[in-house]
Amino acid sequence: MKTGISLFIRIADTVCDKILSGDYQSEGRIPSVRDLAAEMEVNPNTVMRSVERLQRYEIIYNKRGVGYFVASDAREKIHKMRLANFLDNGLPSLFREMDLLGLGISELAEAYKLYKLNSSNSEQS
Repeated sequence: MKTGISLFIRIADTVCDKILSGDYQSEGRIPSVRDLAAEMEVNPNTVMRSVERLQRYEIIYNKRGVGYFVASDAREKIHKMRLANFLDNGLPSLFREMDLLGLGISELAEAYKLYKLNSSNSEQS
């Protein structure tokens, strides 16, 4: 999990990762608060804060007496939120670091091409 971020936000991000990866399907049930707490070795109250956050963003919803389910448009919402966060926070941080290191766009583009090549090769293995 990512460090420097509140635990309940990291847990919510982990659930979002599982939605994006397809581990949790659209309109599918996610594990209970107790099960998630046991799986992540945290207090159920912490997981409940994560669940409340995900509900607030309409990524999951509750069916009383049944459990929590992934919203039909959860993947799109997560993608949109993460893209906005990257554009607002990730890119400026990357650009600052590039300036400090004297790294140009062409060098960054080359590094990205290498990354894509390596990641596609590792997927085929």
